[in-house]
Amino acid sequence: MRMNEGVEWGLHCCVALGWIGQNEVISTAKLAAKFGLPAAYLNKTLQALARAGILVSSAGPKGGFRLARSPDKITLLQVVDAIEGPEAVFRCTEIRRTGDGASPASECRRPCAITSAMRRAEAAWRRELSIQTVASIMDDAPRTAAERAVRWFETIRTAPVASRPA
Repeated sequence: MRMNEGVEWGLHCCVALGWIGQNEVISTAKLAAKFGLPAAYLNKTLQALARAGILVSSAGPKGGFRLARSPDKITLLQVVDAIEGPEAVFRCTEIRRTGDGASPASECRRPCAITSAMRRAEAAWRRELSIQTVASIMDDAPRTAAERAVRWFETIRTAPVASRPA
């Protein structure tokens, strides 16, 4: 399974916002610069997280994004679903019913064994993502990563307006 890179971007932004404080607003441009990402694409990811109630967006010269709730209330599954959508990863098109080797109708009354196995695997994956939170990621990350995020934020917050990055 391959996820959109926006999932990684969104999770990193949520973790960084968690480290600097739930009420602190950071612009897309500053987050993009921090992670070396294209601001326009990152903004689409952050807007998706805002639509899902994970982030709060504010407009204006001092606008940007902040966490909508505490990091322990934001699951990895919520972030994945906000960016990827909640649709099932595996889509069965019932090819067992078509072609020269089509299964007889009597075999197709039962659910497809492949579909059943894939759904069980996805359910396990979703269960695991639903018990992990942004806070658990913050706790598992090296302490130095949190310290760097806080130093970065202090630097951009205290920089004179004229020299602040856009």
